[in-house]
Formats: sequence, structure tokens, C-alpha cells
Amino acid sequence: MSWADLVVSPCCTHHLLNNAPAYSERFDEVLKFHSPGLAPVRCAGLAWHIQPDGTPAYVRRFKRTFGFYEGLAAVEAEEGAFHIMPGGEAAYSERYDWCGNFQGGHCPVRTPHGTYLHITHDGRPAYAERWRYVGDFRDGVAVVQSDDGRSTHINTHGVKIHDVWFDDLDVFHKGFARAKDSRGWTHIDTQGRPIYERRFASVEPFYNGQSRVETLCGGLEVIDELGLTVAVLRAPSRSEFAALSGDMVGFWRTQAIASGVELGVFDVLPGTTAVIAQQLQVHSDRLVRLLRALSELNLTQEVSGEWRATERGSYLRHDHPLTLSHAALEFGHHFPVMWRQLSTALRRDGEWSPPDIFGMLASDPKRGALHHQMLLSYARHDYSCVPAALSLVGTERVVDAGGGLGELADVLLERYPALDVTVLDRPEVVQQASATHPRREQITWLSRDFFGDWGTTADVVVMARILHDWDDADALRILVRARDSLPRGGRLHIVEMVLSDGDPSGALCDLHLLMVTGGRERTLAQYEDLLARGGFKLKETKRLNALSSILIGEAA
Repeated sequence: MSWADLVVSPCCTHHLLNNAPAYSERFDEVLKFHSPGLAPVRCAGLAWHIQPDGTPAYVRRFKRTFGFYEGLAAVEAEEGAFHIMPGGEAAYSERYDWCGNFQGGHCPVRTPHGTYLHITHDGRPAYAERWRYVGDFRDGVAVVQSDDGRSTHINTHGVKIHDVWFDDLDVFHKGFARAKDSRGWTHIDTQGRPIYERRFASVEPFYNGQSRVETLCGGLEVIDELGLTVAVLRAPSRSEFAALSGDMVGFWRTQAIASGVELGVFDVLPGTTAVIAQQLQVHSDRLVRLLRALSELNLTQEVSGEWRATERGSYLRHDHPLTLSHAALEFGHHFPVMWRQLSTALRRDGEWSPPDIFGMLASDPKRGALHHQMLLSYARHDYSCVPAALSLVGTERVVDAGGGLGELADVLLERYPALDVTVLDRPEVVQQASATHPRREQITWLSRDFFGDWGTTADVVVMARILHDWDDADALRILVRARDSLPRGGRLHIVEMVLSDGDPSGALCDLHLLMVTGGRERTLAQYEDLLARGGFKLKETKRLNALSSILIGEAA
């Protein structure tokens, strides 16, 4: 009897040979046999490997066992995960939180710190880097994921085979790898370059020069390596006409959300239609139509005659720590007025200049307070990962330029309690923040104009989403003031979205800044040029998440 002829029974409790039980023993679970002829089994909470006759391959028992690959099997024991040899002996002394299987002399593992890497047969790291996740090697190439969620390819020495990062990624199959960028799924070559222009909702690996894909409109096609359609397997479920129409009525969503917030709908949920209508003094029949529209947006739901806010809808309550209620009113009421001037702003003969939004907010204290509460919510959501990325010593003098209501200062002090932090902003913002901030006694609040003398010095200047509010001339003036506040070698940390060449992601936000502040989003090259003209050398760029990066400049 050869172990290669044994198959797992339909009930997964034993193995079969020619459709007959290969042995009399029964287990809770068995897996298939692998070379050198051993199979993992589990019974009564214990796990081990068996030989083809059903007898144990060794004495020791584990919590879980897996198949042998390249002569080693992954096991889980009380002391952690590791690999064993066919006789049950540990292959090495290291222990991990999880182990994969060996492929091409390398195996992915997770450390007790939650990071991933590849090890060799002796249990040692194959390279020094640690990753958020790693996959199996195939033909000497593996996918690795960085802390910002993006993925790239490395070789067995841990060296990137190209310097292109994707939202999701697969290993290479016949010269091409499946990859997902901000536009959708595509296939790339070994240089990380897409082999065609189109993007899809999903793609399969190429099979003899062709791939089955799902289009962004729900259709199924077979394409060739040029991205051209070879066969249509299913018509699109949504036409481009319908998709465009859906984009054009986006203001329906904005206005429905803004009205729900303005009326206070989310603040009185849960409740029946009658109760809500009475509390808000609105027409019951019209209220139902609004609640149903909000339900279509997954913001409310009706359960047994009672309307409730969904998890997403709860962010529109005024008392939510991350409330977006203020943002809903800004996007629904104030920003659309500015956007109506877009065509005029683009015309050469158009009489348009950017609005002075910060002056407007200063002259309208009520709206100004709400606007900065909106920015506070975004800061609370987005800035928690910033302090670790700054890699501070912890005793520096830090100026948070344009620090608003102090949320970034707060998370900085939480991680680095010994920092000397100064928040610099407009007088009306400092007045609001210094009266309400929970750490107001630990922070120096400085009322200043960005473009005038800051009147302070620092080791580090942080500017989070400040430069994008200004055109290049004004952004340069701000950078010059930051340079004046730093010694030679002092550091500047800029938190901003960085646009990618050839990728439209962020373009709508760029237009929004044009119409609301006169500012702009920028590419890495544009920031590098701006920093150089402001007296800084760009030393490093760290991607925080899908929206933001940290650019680290050094005062020249």
C-alpha cells in the first residue's frame, strides 16, 4: 500500500484505499497524506500525525497539526507555533504565534508582536524587515503588506523586486500578477507595470493567454493580455448611462443627510414615526419619506415599527465623539454655494477669486465654532497613528502650526508626555480651544497669523493638513516662517494627501480645495520643490493610510 493512494473519506474521520477503510481507527478529523507519508489527525482535543496504517508516527501530542511540506510540518502547542520533523522533534527552538507551510525553502510566520516575516528551514528570519502580512513564495517571489495596508513583491532575500505598491496583490502566475490599485483590478508585469489600461471589479490569473474578469458595471468577460475583450460571458448589470446618472444625483444624498441633521432626526432616534414627528414638529408623511431615504443610505432602519440609527448613522448625532453632524451641514449648506462658481473659476475671462473662508469663519463665530468642531472629528479619526510615525525622542519643543482645537497636540502628549507643545493658530480658534481643551494647561496656545512672525522657536514643526489650504505662493510663505522658527537640522513634519502621477485619486478633493480655500493637493515632486524653496530638504515620506502621508523635511 502506498500512502499516495490514500484519500480522505467523505466524513473526514479516516482514510480510504480503493473506496474501503485503510485502517480500523476513527478520528474527529483527518487531513490528506503528504510526503514522507504522514497525515495530520485530531481526536479528543489532541493532534498528531499518523502513518498509512493509522498508527501514530510519534509519541508527542499537539493542539493542532498540519501537513508536511519540504519535510517539515507546522504544529500548534501550548508554547506556540513551530515546525516539526517526521519523528515529532522540533525543527528549531524559536516559537511563533502562527506558522504557514514551507514553499521554496521559506515559510511565513507571525511573531508574538503581531508582525509577519519569512523563515528558513532552521527557523531563522530570512531577512531583517518585518511586515503587517506576508504570503507564500512562488518561483522566488512573495507578496508583503506594509503597515499602511499596501502591498508589493519581494524576493527570497527580502529585497523588493519593484518599488510599486498596490491596494491588494497576488503572486506571479506565468509572468503576470493580479493587482488592485485605486481604480480597480488589473494584471501587472514583473516591473510592477499594468499591462493594459482598463480596470475591473475582479480578475483571474491568465490561462493560456486569456483571463476571466468582472467589469466595473457587473459584466463578465474574457480578455487577452492587451486587455481587449475576447468574449462576453454576461452582460453588464449596470450601464455607463446609469452609472453617470447616479453620479449626477449625488446631491440628493448630501441634502438628505444635511436635512436629517438640521432637523435633529438622529438625535431623537430611536422612535416611531409619530413620536419623532411630534418631537421635531414635522409632517409625519413627509418625515417617513426622509427616513426611508436615509434608510436607503444605510443611515436608519425600521425595526418593528421603530426607526433606529445604524452604526453609520450614529456618527450624525451631535453627541457622538466623532460626530459628522457639523460636516453634514457644511457640505449640505455652505460648500455647494462655493462649488457653483467652478465654471467661472476655470474660465480665463471669469471674474473669480478664491473665497476667504478663514475670514468668513472669523466673522461668523457660530459657524466658525461648528466648522472647527467638524475638523476636530476628522482629526480624532485620522491622527491617532501620527505620533508613532513622527519617531520623536519625546523631549522636543514642538510647534503644531494650524493645530486647531488641539487634537493632534493631545495625541502627541499622550504618547510623549514630556513634549513642550505649542499650538499656533488664528486668535478665534485659539480662544475656543484654550477654553475647552482637556490638556489646556499642558499646552502653550499662541495666537498668530501664519504669514507673520511666529514669535517662537522649536525643534520640530508639525503642519497637519495646512499647506493644502493655500496656493503655492502662500504655502511658500508659511514654509519660510516655519524655517525661521527652526535651527539648522530642525525637522518639519507635514501631514497631507500626496497625489500620484497618472492616478486620478484625490482629484475631486483637489477641486474642492480650489473652490473653498484656493488651495490644492500636490504630488510628491511638487512638495519636494516647495520644501526646497522654503529652506528644507525632503528626507523621507511615510504613508499613513489611504488618504494621508507624512513628509519629513530637514531645515537646511
